[in-house]
Amino acid sequence: MLASNLSSYMVILAVLSLFSYFTIFPPKMASRIAQIRLVSSHPQVYEPCDDSFALVDALLADRKKLLDHRPAICMEVGSGSGYVITSLALILQEMKTSYYFATDINPHAVRVTHETLEAHGVHAELLTTNIAAGLEKRLAGLVDVMVVNPPYVPTPEEEVGGDGIAAAWAGGENGRSVIDKILPIADNLLSEKGWLYMLFLAANDPLQICLQMRDKGYAAKIVVQRATEEESLHVIKFWRDSDIRMEGNEAVATAKNGSPRGWEFLLSQLSRLSFRR
Repeated sequence: MLASNLSSYMVILAVLSLFSYFTIFPPKMASRIAQIRLVSSHPQVYEPCDDSFALVDALLADRKKLLDHRPAICMEVGSGSGYVITSLALILQEMKTSYYFATDINPHAVRVTHETLEAHGVHAELLTTNIAAGLEKRLAGLVDVMVVNPPYVPTPEEEVGGDGIAAAWAGGENGRSVIDKILPIADNLLSEKGWLYMLFLAANDPLQICLQMRDKGYAAKIVVQRATEEESLHVIKFWRDSDIRMEGNEAVATAKNGSPRGWEFLLSQLSRLSFRR
């Protein structure tokens, strides 16, 4: 009975999210992303849901900026069904020079991602690996756009790190175990102009994550935020900011206009969101 109710709930969430999506983005723009009917599946692979749609909505919201950004290398960590990396490739399809990578620890997910990409006529280099193992030297400082829908659900630590479907959501204490491993790897892989789009749950304490990234010289912006009955999702974009300099253990914003108002606004948003149930 519980499984049946959960399945019904997930279907309702997906329908509501799609309704919201087509309200915000007209059919012409919707055609630029992966079509659900062409997304492959497997019992051990996480299917596109509200978090997947939020991440793609963030990419769509930034579409013009992404095209102007002209990324040479794009990458998704944890590709799952392939819905997000396929959508990114379609959003940037008019650019013939971008090259795509996608990784997943789940071998079934890598196969399903390949099938989804193939069904949409786009391509990415796929690897079955933990986060970016095997690519850290090859892609160091080269990734212009990275997208990540990490395992963010708070779970017992023993559930983290499997290679089945649970790897898609099991995030350990506060949902941060895998997130905290991904962030330094992303810092190593991102180019000087690199952008990181990453999805967080309010329980992950995105405010603390933004402050942590600020200490490494990154600015941040909430691109999409979405609340459901069960969770509050935030897609945050990070990029290296030359106006953020380090002074000892304190990151001080020295914006050209002399004011860190952008950071104050972001942090005030996250402070409220972090306490939302």
